Parts: sequence; C-alpha cells; structure tokens
Amino acid sequence: MTASVTSRRPGPRRPPERNVLENETLGTRLHYLRRKIALQQVFAELFEKRWMEPAIPLTLLVGVVVFFSVATPGFATPENLLSSAAELAELSLVCIGMAVVMISGGIDLSVGSMFGLCNILMILLITLGGVPVPLALLLTLFAGAILGGVNGGIVAYLKARPFLTTLVTLIVFRGVLNLLDLNFSAQTATVFVLDPMWEWLGTGKVAGIPFSFVTLVVVLLIGHVLLSRSRIGWHITAVGASRRAARHAGIKVERVLLLCYVISGALCALAGIFYAARLSSASARVGEGLELNVLTAVILGGISLSGGKGTVWRAFIGAATISLLGKGLLLMNVGGEVLQTALAAVLIVAVGLDIKWGKNRGKAIQKTYVNPTLLRYRPAPDVRRGSGSAYEVNDRLLGAEAIGVGEVEGPEDVVLDSQGRLYCGTRQGWILRFSGRDFEHKEIFARIGGHPLGLGFDAEENLVVCVGGMGLYAVSPDGTPRKLSDETNRDWTRLRDDSRLRLADDLDITPDGKIYFSEATTRFGMADWILDGIEGRPNGRLLCYDPATGTTRTVIRDLVFPNGICSCHDGESLLIAQTWLCRILRYYHSGPNKGRLEIFMDNFPGYLDNINRSSDGGYWIALNGMRSPAYDLAMRMPSFRRRMMKRIPRDEWLYPSMNHGCVVKVSEAGDVLDTYWDPGGEAHATITSMREHDGYLYIGGLENNRVGRIKLSGSGAAQVDNRRPQSSARPVSVN
Repeated sequence: MTASVTSRRPGPRRPPERNVLENETLGTRLHYLRRKIALQQVFAELFEKRWMEPAIPLTLLVGVVVFFSVATPGFATPENLLSSAAELAELSLVCIGMAVVMISGGIDLSVGSMFGLCNILMILLITLGGVPVPLALLLTLFAGAILGGVNGGIVAYLKARPFLTTLVTLIVFRGVLNLLDLNFSAQTATVFVLDPMWEWLGTGKVAGIPFSFVTLVVVLLIGHVLLSRSRIGWHITAVGASRRAARHAGIKVERVLLLCYVISGALCALAGIFYAARLSSASARVGEGLELNVLTAVILGGISLSGGKGTVWRAFIGAATISLLGKGLLLMNVGGEVLQTALAAVLIVAVGLDIKWGKNRGKAIQKTYVNPTLLRYRPAPDVRRGSGSAYEVNDRLLGAEAIGVGEVEGPEDVVLDSQGRLYCGTRQGWILRFSGRDFEHKEIFARIGGHPLGLGFDAEENLVVCVGGMGLYAVSPDGTPRKLSDETNRDWTRLRDDSRLRLADDLDITPDGKIYFSEATTRFGMADWILDGIEGRPNGRLLCYDPATGTTRTVIRDLVFPNGICSCHDGESLLIAQTWLCRILRYYHSGPNKGRLEIFMDNFPGYLDNINRSSDGGYWIALNGMRSPAYDLAMRMPSFRRRMMKRIPRDEWLYPSMNHGCVVKVSEAGDVLDTYWDPGGEAHATITSMREHDGYLYIGGLENNRVGRIKLSGSGAAQVDNRRPQSSARPVSVN
C-alpha cells in the first residue's frame, strides 16, 4: 500500500483536510465546502472571549445610540456628541471609582458627596485661597484620596459594613458641603479665573475631543492594565471573590480595601475638578443623587454586587448608557420624573437580561463549541482472518510479556536509554523507570505533573517530554525536570489565542538537535481530546523547538489531529501521523526538498498514533483503535453528530472503536511488512506507542496498565538509536 501523492503547493502549506474520492460530483464538493465554513465555531470562540461578557450592556448601549439618532435629529450631531463626551467623562470617572470598590467586594454610596465636596474645594482654593491652578488641582486630588481613605480605613481596619459606613459618610460629607456653600455661596456661584490651565481643563480639546474625555481614555487604559495585568489588580479581584481565601493566600486584605477606596475618592475628585472648570461654579446641589446614577450605571455595565467580577470597560459602558439615555430624553423634552422612571426600567430589564446571559453563556458556548465537519473515507482495508490482506488479524501480541502490571496507569509512550532502562509516563504525572534483568525494579524517575505523552532522548541523555496541558519539558539524567516551551507564535487571523500549547503530543529530535513535536489539537485538552475526533476539523499543528535559541515556532498549521512524529532515516524529513484521517504525511525540514509536504501512506484500517523507526530502515506504527463502518458513515454526516451531542448523554455517543490493539511495520517506501494484533484488546486495548530495542518491541498504551514486550524474530542484536537518526549521505528518492 504505497501512496506518495505530492502536495500541489510547495512549502509547509495547509494540507488537504480529507481524502478526495474518485468520481466526486460537484454537488458533493459544494456540500463539503458548506460544511467547512464554521460559523457556529466562530460564534463559540467569539463569545468565549472575556471581552464579550458584557454583550447585553453593550447591545443596550448600541440600541440607545441608534434609537435616539433616529428619534431625535439633534442627537447625533457633532456638537451634541462633543458636549455629551465632556459630561460622560465626569460621570465615567466616578463610575470607575465605584467599580473598583465593588470589584473588591465593597460599595461606596458617598461618591456623589465626595464629587460635590471636591468640586467646591477646587473653586475655594483658587478664589479664596489664591492657590495656583496646578497646585489646587493636586491638593483637590489629595483631598479626594483622603476622603476615600476615611471610608477605606473604617471598612478595612474597623471591620464596618461598607453600605452603612459609606451611607454615614455620605451624610457627613454632604453636611460639610452644605456648610461651605452656606458660608461661601457668593464666592462660588460664578467665578472668573484667568488661567490658561483652568480654561484647558474646562474647554480644552485634543484633536477636537474634549480634554476631559481624553483623560478618561487614559484612566481607562491604566485601570485596565491595573486590574488585569498587575499583581495589585489580581489582589483586588481575589479579595472581592473571597476575603478568606485571599487572606490565606497571603494577600494584605486591609491594605487592598483601603487602596480601592482611595482610588474611588481620587477619581471623584478628578471628576469634580473637570466639572468645576467646565461650569466655573459650585453649589450644595452638585452631586446630589449622583450615587444612585453611578450605582445604576455600574450594575448596568455588569459589575457584580457580590464582588470579584468586573472591568473598568464595563463601568464605562454602563456610564455611557446612562449618560446618553439622559441626554436623549432631555432632547425629547422629557421631564426629570420620566427620566428616573426610564432609568429604573432600563436597569431592571438590562440587569435581568445580563443575569440570564451570565447564567446561560457557558451553556450556549458549550452547545456550539464542537462543530462537526464532513470527512469522507475510502473503504477500509479488510482485516478479517483469511482475507489475505496485509492487515490481516493475528494473535501475535497475546503472548506479550507484561512489565509493571498494575503499577502503571496510561503509559502513552515508552522509551529506553543507552543502558537499556525503560521509561514511561503515567496518568499521575510521573515518569517511571524500570531496570534490572527483567525490569523488576521500578522507581519514580521524575514527578513532572500533567500527563507525560511523547518521550525521546537527546544527545546529552536528557529525556524530552511532551506533557498534555503543559507543553514541552526536559528531564536531566538526575531526574530534574525543566520547562522548555509552553507557547509558540500566535496566528493573528484566529479569534482564539493559539499561542499557548494545549495538547503537546509526540516528538522526535532531528540530527541538527531541533525538537519537532505535534500539538494534536488547539481547541481541546487532555480531558476531552476525543471531541476533536467527533469534530474532525484541522485543529492541530507541527511545531519546532530550537535548543540553540530557546524559541518555538509553528511549522505547519491546520493539521487534522497530528499525533505521532518520527524523524526519518534520511535525517531530512519527518513522518506525521494524522489520527482521524488515517494517513501519514511526510514533511521535508531540510535538504534539497526542504518545505515539501506529501502523503506517505493513506487509508489505514485504524486510527494512528505514535511512529518510531525500526532497525532495518522501516517504521513501526501504532493503531490505537480500528475503523468501523458505522463511524465512517457518521463522519460523512455532520448534522447527525451534532444532534447526537445535543440530544443524548455523552456516555452514549458514537465513538471511534478503541478496543483493539495493533502495531504495523512498514518499509521506507510505505509498504506494509508486518502486523502484530491483540484482537479484542485483552492485554493491550489501546496501543499508542511501540519502541524497538535490542531485538525486542516494547508497547505502551494510553488506557493500559502495563508495558508489553515481545521478541522480534530475525532482529538479532539490531538496535535503534532512540535519541535521533543520523543524517544519510545517500540521495533522497522523491516520487
């Protein structure tokens, strides 16, 4: 069974996703193309993004803008939008402060009083105190931080309830504001300040945009970095999610709470400064009732009252909705009572929808995440006894010697070192080493975590390991593990960030020391990799780690579950097993054919796993399961597989057959030379790897509880170098 069909496109381009059948009609090809389009997958990956969490508030904001743009002619004019931007900036700054406090698990009802108090303080410093504008600005910001610190100190260190504390300080701060207004109302009613900076704060513009709004954008960016990219931001979220857990993690809870209230007070002061400069006046009515609008805005944006959830962008979305809604109703000559009623109605509807979306978002993503596509297979080779097929079933593995029965769980790959010691990974995240005459001595060579999959030794006897869910690791001869790589270059054309390694699978090392390894799927992890088979899409890739530079790059994208990787005997090419397509690709990484991609073998009777070199110039191939007519037919019916996932329990789904063990030996030309079967999977149910060493073949399996060993007839003392092949001096024959 030789198949050396050359890829039509040179270089490591995206390989074909299916086997093109003879006499395929145009209708069939159009049907395949329709199934290839993954709109459902785009939906799932889009709404999986964290920035899509406020989908309902954002939709509401867009709806408000569209409605008033149509219903009110003057709403969408540049003059109105610029005026709204200045007002929005002041409201948004206060909302961001409230959001930070709420994310930490608190609440600040005194924001309106702090806003008004800082507003009048700024004007009094300039008019009565004769303080220069820059210094007055700094003093007002400091005063706002002090006011916030009062709230934070009482809440954090006196253990008072945030609601009652800030309700009391609301009254106290408002009382101070009333006293100042009562004594200095004549000086603060209307002020004239001949200072360029004062004018810039009130009416200055950057590229036609109010300076206050530009400042808001800067605050939003800083707040985003602070909350999502800094240690203090993670601490704020952790404290809001669970103070007890945060305290046990070593976080200074009191300090974090104090900082949040200080930030809230400083942002209220900044908003009050812009308000004072814009209107050049102050009164006791400034900020009255503002706390209700702010609280409405942040809840509308999706900031959780229970803490531990929210972003500054959500606060901005809520503030923009409230601000533009009020502006639109004002342009429609609607009274204040109607405005408050409208705000209440919008809040109830929006919060209800947002809660509903928050509860069902995960379910919606889960139901649309797996998006089956169309795969067509040629008729599978006959494997029945007496069929005369090259894959005919036999019993050659039934008498295999068992190593470590019951002492290993899931030895997906096996490898032997130069001293003949046997290594394998386990489901517990260990790498075991068996030694002795009959491998009777077992020891834990390394505790690496994850699930060790592909194994291979480099020239320095370091054991290189693909760890599912963790990436590429190396274990030194003394058993010390270290990370080599857990990321690669990102494909910016995709919604999903594929820079992190999710399922590094198998590896081999080329003569130049580079480590080529497969990532079977970028969309599923170790726990649900089988879903990739139900989907059948090209989610995998071939990667290369260069020890000289310590970098990883993606060599080939869009491979359908690339599993086994084997460096060929010529030292210039790799074999890549594609499990769900039941075929092997050959990729030339160096030499005169560098960049060439071709099909090495096709149409296997089972699903491929690891590939390794044999001592006589051929290759060993593991089949971890066998094809069945029912599943071959199901792969041609994406709609059937989608309905199956939605309507019946997962343990009743139709899966690929994984209850047979088989090892196939092929030649360099791709001819089947020999097979070794364990029909029914009595001892080796799912064979995922095999390794030839010193006349024996060692067998591993992802679901097995042992490592098998059989004596190879005719092998003699032939031995395979398990580290890497030597570069061949003979010319490469290319079909």
